[in-house]
Amino acid sequence: MFKAFWKKKRFWQIFSVIVLMGCVIVFVACYSYIRGLDVSKLSQPLPESTLVLDKNGKPASQLSASKIEPVQFSQLPKVLTDAVVAVEDKRFYEHTGIDVRSIFRAVARDVLRGSYSEGASTITQQLARNLFLNADKTLGRKLREAAYAIKIDTTYSKNEILEMYLNSIYFGEGSWGVQGAARTYFNKNVKDLTLPEAAVLAALPKAPSRYSPFKDEGQALERRNTVLVLMRDEGKITAQDYEKAKASPLGVVKSDKGNELKGRYPAYVDAVINEAVNEYGFTEEQLLTGGLRITTELDPLVQNAVADVYKDESLFPESKPDQLIQSGAAIVDQRTGGIRALAGGRGEGVFRGFSRATQLKRQPGSSFKPIVVYGPAMENGYKPNSILYDGPLNIEGYQPQDWDHQTRGQVTMQEAVVSSWNVPAVWLLHEIGIDRGLQFAKSLGITLPAQDRQLGIALGGLSEGVSPLQMAQAFSAFAAKGVLHQAHTITKIETSSGHLLVGASQKGATVMQPETAYAMTSMLQVAVAQGTGKNAAMNRPVAGKSGTTQLPQTKEFEGLSSGSAKDAWFVGYTPELTAAVWVGYDRTDKEHYLTTSGGAVPAVLFREMMNRALAQSPVVPFDMPFVGAGTQTAKDSNSSEESDDRDKEDKKESQHGHGKGKKR
Repeated sequence: MFKAFWKKKRFWQIFSVIVLMGCVIVFVACYSYIRGLDVSKLSQPLPESTLVLDKNGKPASQLSASKIEPVQFSQLPKVLTDAVVAVEDKRFYEHTGIDVRSIFRAVARDVLRGSYSEGASTITQQLARNLFLNADKTLGRKLREAAYAIKIDTTYSKNEILEMYLNSIYFGEGSWGVQGAARTYFNKNVKDLTLPEAAVLAALPKAPSRYSPFKDEGQALERRNTVLVLMRDEGKITAQDYEKAKASPLGVVKSDKGNELKGRYPAYVDAVINEAVNEYGFTEEQLLTGGLRITTELDPLVQNAVADVYKDESLFPESKPDQLIQSGAAIVDQRTGGIRALAGGRGEGVFRGFSRATQLKRQPGSSFKPIVVYGPAMENGYKPNSILYDGPLNIEGYQPQDWDHQTRGQVTMQEAVVSSWNVPAVWLLHEIGIDRGLQFAKSLGITLPAQDRQLGIALGGLSEGVSPLQMAQAFSAFAAKGVLHQAHTITKIETSSGHLLVGASQKGATVMQPETAYAMTSMLQVAVAQGTGKNAAMNRPVAGKSGTTQLPQTKEFEGLSSGSAKDAWFVGYTPELTAAVWVGYDRTDKEHYLTTSGGAVPAVLFREMMNRALAQSPVVPFDMPFVGAGTQTAKDSNSSEESDDRDKEDKKESQHGHGKGKKR
């Protein structure tokens, strides 16, 4: 009997040791497992929206790749954190990530029911589940959830955990994070929430659809009051506070505005992104999630004027049912190179969509003559009253013609510019040399490929073409007395804390003599007042040049009238701003092309945009001294007042040109 007793005692000793060792092994295994869990993802900052500021430093648009607008714990009102803790996890500040009593109770109930549906998750467990686990309801997932919760609790403070939780959970109605929820339901920032409003939000995470005040006010009110009861019972609010809050209406505000900054000025913002990426080496992800502050050259007054014009259907020709007549425009401040406004196209735009202001490549027609012919010619000593040849011309088979199919023998440069004669332009480029024209265009920011070393460039016949922004920048040098400022959108980029990352330094470069710029401005003023650009005339000084390009000389377009065109342009400036406007179809074919009336549209758009943008600006003259004999002004010119369609005949030459040869 004594022997049996010792055998039994020894059994229990061995059994106890085995159990103890098993517990130690399980503990060590659990400890090792928990210690090995990686919760560093929580330390990564949530994506923060980048703000685009206008030239006055005011918010103009917001970039964001995230559905969450994170807020710091210091911005969360105490009534909100108290409400959330009271309803979601009243022992939050006491447990170590898991509430052991609740866990055992939940597991016991799950085992008895034969399912895994019992909640009892702490705030920390919910955070772990949202970020690291899937949504299945297995026992294994619950154990992993508990392990992650313990690791999170030992890594972060309670306030940090609560901040991360409130920034990441779903509140219904498409709102992620408490800041978005505050705006969705109350149209205010989270820091401004009152006690009853905080209780409404705290009630939502358990069942956002069920308790949404927009879906069922009665259910939402009942749930809100339940939260208030819990807060009172936990001693977070007084009985008086409870009664007052309970008597308050829900107070929700259905706002269709949302975040008014998101999606504003899409064409301009796309240009900002492209410039930040291409010029300053930022990635798109950094721009969308880095919480940067990008100060730009955007002028809301000018940009809104452009937007209003592009919404006015009456200013555009009637489009074909299957394709919209498109347009792009760029407006630059010639004194700084700052891009004040962009129009990327007509109709609804998309993020990072094709911009007809900056990415379009189309032949500019006669609007290119000042850039590649008359500007360099005056730099070589020609004057506005210099005599140019206007007769039959054949240079190695290239035979340009004037739009009226007539010749005048000789004309002054001023007359050639105002009436947009083609033969004098080609003759003059041949005289000064194609390389001189290419070099001058390059100095204005337009570098042409090798295949464009031909006389057709005098009439805008380019192999690739140019964008409105390139044309606006080039003409801005004439407006700025011969100084070219690189067109740009960005002035500086900072972090949200104010640390300067980029301070754009924009210094102008002298690209021509002031006298050349003055003379060009004078000639282009006459072109607007009495020549091909007269549709751009308004009650303030304007200088500019129109241009059209011919339909391709193919069988597809045979039989169409001579008044048909592929592209129409106007490029011009006032003493304040320089702008370029293009109009045409994206896809030109025998059913989609511009007519005579369409060729005048860019000048009209220019006039309307400038009139609205400068409505509050005083009328001032061009700062331009006397530029020498033979230069006509807009007031004393007796130039022809024929139709502004006269320059459209130059489009017939813009597809041709085969190099240098002798004139006839």
